[in-house]
Formats: sequence, C-alpha cells, structure tokens
Amino acid sequence: MAWNEPGGGNKPNDPWGGGDQGPPDLDEALRKLQQRLGGLFGGRRGGSGGGGGGGSLSGAMLGLVAAGLFVVWALMGFYQVDEQERAVVLRFGSYQSTAMPGLHWNPPLIDEVIKVNTTKVRSASFREVMLTQDENIVEVRTSVQYVVDDVKSYVLEVRAPENSLEQAAQSALRHVVGGMTMDLVLTEGRAQIAQEMRDRLQAYTSAYGTGIRISKVNVDESKPPSQVQAAFDDVIKAREDEERVKNEAQSYANGIVPEARGRAQRMIEEASAYRDQVIARAEGEAERFRQLLAEYRKAPEVTRERLYIDAMQGVLGKTNKVMVDVEGGNNVMYLPLDKMAERAASMPRGREISLDSATIRELTDAVTEQLRRDAAAQQNRRGGGR
Repeated sequence: MAWNEPGGGNKPNDPWGGGDQGPPDLDEALRKLQQRLGGLFGGRRGGSGGGGGGGSLSGAMLGLVAAGLFVVWALMGFYQVDEQERAVVLRFGSYQSTAMPGLHWNPPLIDEVIKVNTTKVRSASFREVMLTQDENIVEVRTSVQYVVDDVKSYVLEVRAPENSLEQAAQSALRHVVGGMTMDLVLTEGRAQIAQEMRDRLQAYTSAYGTGIRISKVNVDESKPPSQVQAAFDDVIKAREDEERVKNEAQSYANGIVPEARGRAQRMIEEASAYRDQVIARAEGEAERFRQLLAEYRKAPEVTRERLYIDAMQGVLGKTNKVMVDVEGGNNVMYLPLDKMAERAASMPRGREISLDSATIRELTDAVTEQLRRDAAAQQNRRGGGR
C-alpha cells in the first residue's frame, strides 16, 4: 500500500514521520539529514544539541575543502624549465622576472609563465619578385634561420615577432637586390646577397626589439619571371658556351705554348751546338794551316806537291771517271772507275774489291808512277837514236 494513500492516520511507511497528508517540510528534511550526518561523525542527536553539532561540522568541512584547495593551488605553482628554455614570468600582466633552467614556483592564477626555447633554430622562407638596378624583373627565394636571443623582448616588446621578421626580410631583400644588376643576381652574386641581407636584417630586428638573432640567410633560388624564362635560358646557354670555348682555348694554349717553347729551346741549343762546331772546325783548320805552313817553310816543293795530290784526290774522289795526262807526252789515260765499281759489285762476295778513297789513291799513284816511267824510257830511246 502506498505511503501517500488517502485516508487513515500516520502510516508506518511515511518517510517523514508526519501524521498529515500534506507535502513534507523542507527544513525538517534538511534538519533530519544533518542529524544523521552528525551521528556518523560522532555528533549528538537531539534538538538544540543536534543543531550545534551541525554548525561545527559545516566549519570543519569548509576548512578541509579550503585546505585541499590551497594544496592544489600550491601544487599548481610548481613548474620545470628545461635547459634549452627560458621562462618569462608575468605578475598580473606585468614583467616580473626571467626564469632560468631548473625547478621554480610561482603563485598560480597570479603569475603567468611563458616558456620559450632559445636553442631551437627556426626557419622562415620568403619569395619576392622585384626590380634590379638595371630595371629587370627577377624572382628570388630566400630562407632565414634564426634563434631567440632575448626572451623578454621576444615575448613582450613585439606582438608578432615572426610577422615583423618577415616584413624586415622582405625590406632587406628588396634593398639589396635593388642595388645589383640582373646578371649578378642570377649568377655569382648570391653569396653577396645573402651576406648583405643578413647584416641588414639583423640591424632591422635589433631596431624593432624583437629579441631575434639571425643565424644564416640562404639564397635558395634566383631566376627571371616565368614569362621570359626561355629567353633567359638561351642567354645562360650562350654564356656557358662562351665559358666552354674560353676554357678550350686556354687548354689549347696551355698545350701549345710549352711545346713551342720546347722547340724554340731546341733550336737555340742546336744553334749553339752548330756555333761551337763551326768555331771548333775553324780553330782546327787554322791550327792545321799553321802546322802546314811550318812544314811548307821547311820543304816547299814537297809540300806543294803534296797539297796538289790532296786536292786532286778530293776532286777525283767524287767522280767516277779519271783522265790522266803524262807530262812531256801526248798520251792520255782514261780510267773508267764507274765500270770498275760495277764489276766489283757483280763479283762474288768472297772476291769483292773495296774501292774506298785510300784504294783509289794508291791506284792513282801507281798509274801515275808507271806513266812517268814509260815517258822517261821513251825519252831515253829518243836520245840514244840521235
């Protein structure tokens, strides 16, 4: 049977213990619940005593809750700063200090801690189309590497340091490229662009107070606009051909010049040798003439005859025909040396006769002597007949 059934007095299943059938009193229900909780915690039950126990219970619970909240709040204030980090501490939004690596505590909900990695190398890329000094359009793509050098300035001085860096990099790049020619930008001027852009960009970021230190600037690509890329490719190809031809010419010069110098040195050495040879021969001829002169002074006739024979030997030794004229006679003797040489060549090897200059000289002397004897005998016969 339900406890709120109509009719009847107090029901044993009425949870409020009331005898009326009206809605339960909320204050009475809360009072009973407080009494039961007080009984659990050792409090007293009853009218006035139960009310005093409930007040002390509420104070204890509030104290415990407050202590727990304080412990949680205190634990929330501990934080760790790594070795590669620095932390900026703000108290009610105002700069308080910069925390170094280690374990720190700051009151939470009062101080704000902002950690920044100061060793990480960050990178940002930029691509710009701009005019050069000679009024040509080029497209340059660069990358900037940087680290956070001043944590306080990086967090507080500039609202968006990366945006400031991007704008400063674009300004520096336009300033540097605008002072150079297009050929220099597209070829060997990249290193110069990177160095000048780094110096100028560092000056800009330092003036802005961004707390950023520029590590390196790289010029990744520099090219003309895509609309005229084909024409620039032809120009670059022509320039490469020019360099190739220059290198080939230099290589040819490096090969031919030493060879020419070697030939010139050889000719100089040959001329020096020829000069020494002619001088030595002339000195030898002069010495031989002096010795011959001394012999001529001792025996002029013999020397003249000997000179004559040597001269004739030198002349006749180069011909293959010899004509012999006998003094005081009309007989002329003809010696066919060419026939004699052919005959000697046709003879067997075992019977070859050597017709060198000495042999020809002996043969000539023998023939001449025989002719003189024949002429002398003929003159004697003529004298005896008279």
